[in-house]
Amino acid sequence: MPTLEVNDTTLYYEDTGPGSTGQTIAFSHGLLWGTELFAPQIAALRGRYRCIAWDHRGQGRSAADHRNTIDMELVWQDAVALLEKLDTGAVHFCGLSMGGFVAMRMGARRPDLVRSLVLLETSSDPEPRENLARYRLLTQALKLLGPRLLRSQVLPIMLGKSTLADSARRDEVARFSELMSRRKDIWRAVNGVVDRAGIHCELSRISAPTLVVVGEEDVATTPAKAEKIVSAIRGATLARIPHAGHSSTVEQPAAVTGVIEAFLGSLS
Repeated sequence: MPTLEVNDTTLYYEDTGPGSTGQTIAFSHGLLWGTELFAPQIAALRGRYRCIAWDHRGQGRSAADHRNTIDMELVWQDAVALLEKLDTGAVHFCGLSMGGFVAMRMGARRPDLVRSLVLLETSSDPEPRENLARYRLLTQALKLLGPRLLRSQVLPIMLGKSTLADSARRDEVARFSELMSRRKDIWRAVNGVVDRAGIHCELSRISAPTLVVVGEEDVATTPAKAEKIVSAIRGATLARIPHAGHSSTVEQPAAVTGVIEAFLGSLS
């Protein structure tokens, strides 16, 4: 299992090696997931691009962390250290939800490492106040009971209604649920997302070409939040994915891969 030592932690990562274009895409996953969140996109793009994906600290197959809160600033610093250690140069940085929090920080603060940004199902604001009490209660339940007992509450946040209602996708949804409930210490990462600082005031500093993608059924980071990001980044464009919620890369993988391919193609 390939791992990398950065910032006093051990990160699991995947690296497909050089693609035909000589360019690299870095994939930063959302809360509860891991590298598999981008498996369809990596499979489609690895022939043309070097694809790098990793599990954030305290998630997936990466090392545990002792902190009560794995802060977004720390997760972003891990991403910087990983890219520098892998000597990627400037990358197309693709982040979903929590990965988008990382991506926006990267674009605003380390433009030397960013060729372009793809921001999926994410928000530039802190967690809305009206959500805090509910999410803090959920975090306490995760801590006490573990994630498996809370699947019924988590799935409607992470997946769109079309995915959940499709009887042909029941096995697929069950697999997603298993992936999202594999770590008992996930509450530390959940705290980092719930208590995150906003990044909106820094978006005007982003100069890299930016594509913002949102599932039309996303209830966690709604299309309105995507539109707000687009309005703050000069030249950013928006793509809406029908029949997808907060995890469009696996809910509608072909559609998401298509808009990413078109965006990257437009840059060259």
